[in-house]
Amino acid sequence: MNPMLALRQYQKVNGAAQTSEASPHRLVQMLMQGGLDRLAQAKGAIARKDIAQKGILIGKAIDIIGGLREGLDLENHADSLADLDNLYTYMSRRLVEANVKNDPEIIDEVARLLITVKEGWDAIGEQLPTP
Repeated sequence: MNPMLALRQYQKVNGAAQTSEASPHRLVQMLMQGGLDRLAQAKGAIARKDIAQKGILIGKAIDIIGGLREGLDLENHADSLADLDNLYTYMSRRLVEANVKNDPEIIDEVARLLITVKEGWDAIGEQLPTP
């Protein structure tokens, strides 16, 4: 058996198990970490001049940010979440620009923004009661 294929299968099954047991708060943390991982991988693809893979990875990061944005309860909390919604929109636009320009500095900018949001989200989790 191909060891890389086995590793991918394990990651797929392990990831599915983690998401099925995760709280909504943890799922958002996992999405944010997944976005950061894709951004780092996209930078690696740019360094390797693997343009196709870079586009795929940036697309996945944009999808993750879109998922985070869709998860915002703007219907009930539009006032308090408008800035975060705008930030997610900005990040997505910048990633499109990074893809077009093959610019790792823009990817770094978006990663820093996402890290800041994730740090805030992680801090909220520390205050949540444990089940």
